[in-house]
Amino acid sequence: MDKKWISPPVLEVEEKEAIKHLSEELKVSELIAELLYRRELRTVEEIEKFFNPNLKDLLDPFLFKEMKVAVERILRAIDNKELITIYGDYDVDGTTATALLYLGLKRIGAHIDYYIPHRMIDGYGLSASCLQQIKEKGCKLIVTVDCGVNALEEIEAVREAGMEIIITDHHNPKDELPPALATINPKIPDCGYPFHHLAGVGVAYKLLMAIYQTLGIDSMENTLKYMDLVAVGTIADIVPLVGENRVFASIGLQHLIEKKNLGLNALIQLCGLDQKTLNTTDIVFGIAPRINAAGRMGSADVAVDLLISTNEEKSHEYAEMIEHDNSLRQMEDQKTLHEACEIIEKKYKNIAQTPCMVVSSDDWHQGVIGIVASKLVEKYYRPVIMISFKDGFGSGSGRSVADFDLFAALQHIEHNLHSFGGHKYAVGLTIYEEYLDRFENELARYVADNLQLGQIHPPLDLDYEIELYDITEFLLDGIERFAPFGPGNSRPTFFTREVTVANYPYNVGRNHLKLKVLKDGITLDMIGYNLGEYVNVLKKNSVIDIAYTLEYNYFGNKPSIQGKLKDLKISGVKQ
Repeated sequence: MDKKWISPPVLEVEEKEAIKHLSEELKVSELIAELLYRRELRTVEEIEKFFNPNLKDLLDPFLFKEMKVAVERILRAIDNKELITIYGDYDVDGTTATALLYLGLKRIGAHIDYYIPHRMIDGYGLSASCLQQIKEKGCKLIVTVDCGVNALEEIEAVREAGMEIIITDHHNPKDELPPALATINPKIPDCGYPFHHLAGVGVAYKLLMAIYQTLGIDSMENTLKYMDLVAVGTIADIVPLVGENRVFASIGLQHLIEKKNLGLNALIQLCGLDQKTLNTTDIVFGIAPRINAAGRMGSADVAVDLLISTNEEKSHEYAEMIEHDNSLRQMEDQKTLHEACEIIEKKYKNIAQTPCMVVSSDDWHQGVIGIVASKLVEKYYRPVIMISFKDGFGSGSGRSVADFDLFAALQHIEHNLHSFGGHKYAVGLTIYEEYLDRFENELARYVADNLQLGQIHPPLDLDYEIELYDITEFLLDGIERFAPFGPGNSRPTFFTREVTVANYPYNVGRNHLKLKVLKDGITLDMIGYNLGEYVNVLKKNSVIDIAYTLEYNYFGNKPSIQGKLKDLKISGVKQ
């Protein structure tokens, strides 16, 4: 899929002067100063705060209007020895949030239990069968994490069953909120909390800190105790790593290195990551898929058991179980992706004129369709809905393209759906098979009316044009200070025009491109993940424009600078 390269806006004279002044004040290069300026970091104070995330930058949890009600009810339950059940979701965000509240409340004397629904049996969120099981255990109070904000009927059923419920969630609410005792969600317009990008585990952490603050035990040790769980859930959920999320990610990654959580440590060892300084990429591509695999292929209980484990031997057993689930998940991914691509190629004869794609099967594993939908968006760059049907009832996952709100699209045509929820770019839904054709037709019309043609080409935002001789360890060390990288704070993308391919490009791994480029006598080794198809069109001495990020390659005796290719454009062959 051709990417649309978007160059940074041209700076005005006064902006250039401001950047020069910033460079002098900070004693950094003008390139680094410009990168900061373009990220709207304009003062020394803002930049110091950005470069040095600190706990003091976290907001007061009681800014949530209903936090006091939630805290008082939980403390009353602890005093009265009532059973509290943490009801979580089966993804990384949900399981880390469940583990955090379970551990955090247990250590202050709570009579505590947890419940994670089974993806294939119970489906997403609260369900009547789950609630009955919880009631039979004698539960008086349910606290949801990463779910519940749109479960109107189910929460009414909780009340009718004689239990009370507190919702902590971060998903987009619909117009009517459920009748919970308290709802803590930064996406609710009048919630009172100014930072709207918390993951589910971030909201759960805020609740725990409010409880500790009320008890007067919000010491530095207790504030930091579960920050590793907060970091993993936050990074894995692909929320913007700005504001409080940047603090969680930065400090939490440091605590992962200290190996305080036995379960996470066992998983890190199993991934072969125990000998390196962990970064967000290690979480997204190493830790998170494994934790997710438990809920995708079986029961997410094993993920929570891993995260709350206090026994080193059991931690390694749980980690091995999760690794096995992940291997099964990878095989199922490949099979489902192949089948989905075959369906798409047959179903959509003119993909260029196809606004969205809806594909379904009776044979797909519900646990992998979300991952595969993401891969289909990468391949075809259209909003994609994948649905797995069983006995005429389907569970689906959808993924979207840049700047298209898929959640809003489903709201517009929700009369076709049994249920749905999610975010702008990722949704889940259930649907009866007889409504499938009408659903797809109405979705296609909505997408065609609201997705501009310019959005059909994936955008590639470029930060700065440099030459190969600009690339030094000094530059890269300056860039590394921007970490942790993620949505809202991506690693800077550079571009260089008319470099020459200095070797014969070749493939490594499944579909990764390796090459060396040359300009002005300077060479740079490059790797392009999932760009292996270019090996058939690139030749030695090809002249290309490259868009790339810079990183250290630690393979070998000493670190070297490597370019991570994001896209390229062929302009000719050097004679």
